Amino acid sequence: MRKVEGDVLIQNVTVIGAGSWGTALATVLADNGHQVTLWVRDTRLAEEINSKHVNEKYLPGEKLSANIVATTNIQEAVVGKRIVLLVVPSHAMRQICQQVAPHLEPDVLLIHATKGFELQSLKRMSEVISEEVPKEIASRLAVLSGPSHAEEVVKRQPTTVVMASESKESMLRSQDLLMNTNFRVYTNPDLIGAEIAGALKNIIALGAGMSDGLGYGDNAKAALLTRGLAEISRLGIKLGAKPLTFSGLAGVGDLIATCTSKHSRNWRAGYMLGQGKKLDDVLAQMGMVVEGVRTTNAAFSLSQREQVEMPITTVLYGMLFEGKEARQGVEELMGRGKTFEMAYLNPDAE
Repeated sequence: MRKVEGDVLIQNVTVIGAGSWGTALATVLADNGHQVTLWVRDTRLAEEINSKHVNEKYLPGEKLSANIVATTNIQEAVVGKRIVLLVVPSHAMRQICQQVAPHLEPDVLLIHATKGFELQSLKRMSEVISEEVPKEIASRLAVLSGPSHAEEVVKRQPTTVVMASESKESMLRSQDLLMNTNFRVYTNPDLIGAEIAGALKNIIALGAGMSDGLGYGDNAKAALLTRGLAEISRLGIKLGAKPLTFSGLAGVGDLIATCTSKHSRNWRAGYMLGQGKKLDDVLAQMGMVVEGVRTTNAAFSLSQREQVEMPITTVLYGMLFEGKEARQGVEELMGRGKTFEMAYLNPDAE
């Protein structure tokens, strides 16, 4: 903690993870006057950020604030910090938390901004984090979600997100920390819904990219987004989320942004798959994590465990992991049996 400028409490903040999203959030924090320590795995990237103030691999051409200082020492990054943001891929979250946990201050506010599930356990990121950090810290955990392409955030283009937590104090502290004239932050107490919506929309974004890669039009994409939101909501509500969350920023807002933008890694990966490229080749060409691939695997398993119908997810699972052709998957979706759009419209439903 440093000093108060106007109504903003200027603080020393750590961001764990220097991918595009972690670096963009570090930029928001620096714009708000905070001193930001950015933990980086790669020594060369840390040197580039500190000497040239750029992150050319993830955000090429963007100048970073001198208030962002990179380190590869995780203890140095975390010790003494009252606010820590976790912005790492879902598959690395548990390992990173195990490294971070011994150095956390007892009163630290943890915020995570990762959209995905742990594949082995099918747990949300907050569940993974809660198993690795002290209970008191876990009880204050907040999650950042919503439509927010890093490429636009770092350019200071208008962006609106949602901060969710079961702790009202954490929501408000997080909101004050990040909010500025370019980056508007709403609050929502439905942490479960924010996490599920943020993770599952990546599956539909893969499908949207495939649809475009196959040369389909707006009709197909509109149907995909609408029916995709329906199955995201079904699984989310079954897992304890609040229905209205899926009509908000974390739900339909993030879904629209991710399914319609070439900034989206998931859309780009889906587009290449739709053009006939193999998954391994697509992932190699991307050079970055495509969360939707792992999330499709996890969501398919969750749908079976929870007995929730998710036809789009099931078809995409077949395309990604069982060698099903994209056009065959579309034919399966279009050839499904007749049904009501919404269950409560069915006069035969009990």
